[in-house]
Amino acid sequence: MSKTKIQTLKGLPRRLQPLRGFRDFLPQEARKRAWLKDRMIEVFEKWGFEPLETPTLEPLELFSGEIGEDEKLFYKFKDQGGRSVALRYDQTVPTCRVVGQYFDKITFPFKRYQIQSAYRAEKPQKGRFREFVQADIDIFGVDSPIADAECISASIALYQTLGFKNVVALINNRDLLRGIPYPVIAAIDKLKKIGRDGVLNEIQQKGYSRKQAKEFLKTTAGIQPDKKLETIFDYLARSGFSKENYKFEPSLMRSFSYSQGPIWEMIIPEYTTASFGGSVGGGERYDDMVKRITGRKIAGTGIAFGFDRTLEAIEVCNLLPNLEPSAKVLITVFEEKLLDMSIKVAQKLRDENINTEIYLNESEKLEKQLKYADKKGIPFVVIIGPEEAAKGVVKLKDMKARTEKLLSIDELITVFNN
Repeated sequence: MSKTKIQTLKGLPRRLQPLRGFRDFLPQEARKRAWLKDRMIEVFEKWGFEPLETPTLEPLELFSGEIGEDEKLFYKFKDQGGRSVALRYDQTVPTCRVVGQYFDKITFPFKRYQIQSAYRAEKPQKGRFREFVQADIDIFGVDSPIADAECISASIALYQTLGFKNVVALINNRDLLRGIPYPVIAAIDKLKKIGRDGVLNEIQQKGYSRKQAKEFLKTTAGIQPDKKLETIFDYLARSGFSKENYKFEPSLMRSFSYSQGPIWEMIIPEYTTASFGGSVGGGERYDDMVKRITGRKIAGTGIAFGFDRTLEAIEVCNLLPNLEPSAKVLITVFEEKLLDMSIKVAQKLRDENINTEIYLNESEKLEKQLKYADKKGIPFVVIIGPEEAAKGVVKLKDMKARTEKLLSIDELITVFNN
């Protein structure tokens, strides 16, 4: 954001500004987000995942004890009925509730995707917001590492479909870290962000000696892939992915307390502007959490993609297509007595599934209507003056080429349908 824009925002009354960490999306940005959401859904459904939505507000007790050190980031309060509630912190925990509640109505294995907002009361900074969109895929009811491999495969496929040439899944297994306390795991997970000395200091701040801290780092650096990871790597190879698309990463910890079994993180190497090392998503197995929440022994694994990070990576790597405005054509209104014909032409185009906007002020001069179309980037304009109306034709103006031609309504429809 430019300094001028920041100064303008500061000059606005507070009621006209969104809260810190919350954002408005004007049409140009909203169109990008809609495009990305559509592409994600296409890939998820191609891999057999089905849509799911859950409420924005859940009982606080649903999230309590499930997230780990980040519980301080809950947006929690008492509702009008005096109940303790929280805004959706993530989508995994609510989905576990759904699996337990609708167990008899769900077909297992249950493969679901979910694209909704999450809320975390953290300090706003570049790439981090208090309201943000997550896109998840999860598989319930399969305890084999093949389910983890399927989620990783779909993750790689997603970013390849979006156009990224270099996407890497960093993979580890939290089972290999048994005996290392969770607070230490949470610290080591920051290794790439704060460096070795930073991790050693954080472990010491959590009550361990420097010698113990070094031993923890030495232990994690020396772990090797086990049978579960070998099964995953074999599945990825059989799925046709290059070894450059996945690698064993012993320093990967995943800081969520519910993470267990295979864990992974999606990295875009070219996404160098990121303060989070190019990470665009992270996944893990969480069988025990499903059991705690549902009371049933149900396996669960999946990944949450950072929607904003993914979109930013797309723009950084110049992969965003040219997104045209919603309307493909503007129907002008030459004068009030010709409004009826303009309406009829607009409706005929809409009946043919052609995105059409009609100018809504019949008293405005044609020049202003053309400027309106130009400013919005609408590529074509239909003009119906007295001469065109008398002949039963319209004038089609190509705003980019600055050319015009007379067409019948049928010919006009043919132009847009070709």
